[in-house]
Amino acid sequence: MRFICSAPNPRAFPEPAGAEIAFAGRSNAGKSSALNALCERTGLARTSKTPGRTQAINFFTSDQLRFADLPGYGFAKVPPAVKAAWQALIEGYLATRTTLAGVVLIMDARRPLMEFDRQLIGWGEEQGLGFHLLLTKADKLSRNQQLNILRKVEREMPDASVQLFSATKRQGIDEARAAIAAFATGVNEQVVQ
Repeated sequence: MRFICSAPNPRAFPEPAGAEIAFAGRSNAGKSSALNALCERTGLARTSKTPGRTQAINFFTSDQLRFADLPGYGFAKVPPAVKAAWQALIEGYLATRTTLAGVVLIMDARRPLMEFDRQLIGWGEEQGLGFHLLLTKADKLSRNQQLNILRKVEREMPDASVQLFSATKRQGIDEARAAIAAFATGVNEQVVQ
């Protein structure tokens, strides 16, 4: 996986090519750590102690797939006008990107399905987008707590796939890769038909 570009607006998006997977989530949910673990590339997506560092859509590519790392939402301490610009950028991308195969929504397992998560899923499903919900930082919960959270989210979001994940413990990496591959396969089949 290699970096392509950082796009602060739609004019800067790279030309659509192949299946694209969007990574979305709150600013403090561990999105960059999850991306780095999935790609096995430390530092591919920049991690920070300060939430909200990703302020544009960062595009990465491999031979078969492209990832779009969307700006985090919700927790970042930025002016309301900046948050509004991020939201417009995210919604514009999700609504118009023709090669978008699916969305990996990254949520802290200790605080899943917060208001904006639900809004994004509802809005995205209206656009016909598929979602894979990645419950990060699962290592901070007991096994019993993990299973309870997993079942709760599965019940509340029956149209999305859901899994537990920990970048530090390398939990759930193969499962997440399989979900991403399934999104990409679905897009490739649509292109062929």
